[in-house]
Amino acid sequence: MEFKHAYTVQATSTLPRSGVIRAGGIDTPIAFSAPPEFNGRVGLWTPEHFFVASVASCYVSTFSSIAEISKFEFISLDLETEGFLGKDEKGLRFLGITLRPQVKIAREADRDRALRLLEKAEKGCLIARSIFCPVTMEPEIHVEGELVEVGSGGYSLGMILVK
Repeated sequence: MEFKHAYTVQATSTLPRSGVIRAGGIDTPIAFSAPPEFNGRVGLWTPEHFFVASVASCYVSTFSSIAEISKFEFISLDLETEGFLGKDEKGLRFLGITLRPQVKIAREADRDRALRLLEKAEKGCLIARSIFCPVTMEPEIHVEGELVEVGSGGYSLGMILVK
């Protein structure tokens, strides 16, 4: 049996270099334009933003799914994702995407496991595996709520940042 899913969207042109995108079963249409640097309108989503957002949303969904299946508790996950557009021998295209996940955990003892799950999500992200440009990750893990030694033998309840 063949495993196949289809995802259909409709795009309608509204102004030169601009339009609206819709999908069945999704309530909110999204206005878009070419980027301002390509003579598009300021303040609207662009196809370039959609491209980078698809990698970001897939990564977040993949990480939270893996964490749930692994029974790994985390306080929060925030992700900054940056796509780099440039020219190479094939012309103008995305040359790379960088994921910068920041996960907050409650215990230092979970730091290594958090990093492993972040890396597993990077490898498991369907969208990142489906695109041509390389996707790299620069993770940060924050530990909240543990006693941290702060010079002269004192302790503080704080946050540890591990890069």
